[in-house]
Amino acid sequence: MISEPGELNPKGELNPKGELNLKYDGDGLMPAIVQCERTGEVLMMAYMNAESLRMTVETGYTHFWSRSRRKFWKKGEESGHVQEVKSVLVDCDLDTLVIKVVQHGPGACHTGHRSCFFRDFPGGVEVSGKTFSEEEVYGPKKHNR
Repeated sequence: MISEPGELNPKGELNPKGELNLKYDGDGLMPAIVQCERTGEVLMMAYMNAESLRMTVETGYTHFWSRSRRKFWKKGEESGHVQEVKSVLVDCDLDTLVIKVVQHGPGACHTGHRSCFFRDFPGGVEVSGKTFSEEEVYGPKKHNR
């Protein structure tokens, strides 16, 4: 089900293994938008490579590649706020994923909010409040990534 980084087949055809030829960027990554299966709310966006996508599909829980920490991470590995995968969709260009999940725990954002998308633009006013204390979950200042 998971293809390695490579050239995009312009017709979106399957490769010889019967997999879609996904298009990763020059670093071997693609954006993954995580959405609540029940409400459609966008919870977060992170990056995946072929290995984190494989781990996500195999385990049924989201795994990502941290560009800043240069390592794999399972969502909720510290907080316990894991994301149970219900479906993985790929866009028409084969370069972006939408992952529909059941969000376990009060939120997806390391800042204590349910969603990482809690501010309006351009004012930056919070449109939703915190659902948990990031200091209680991650410890002092550890929540700043």
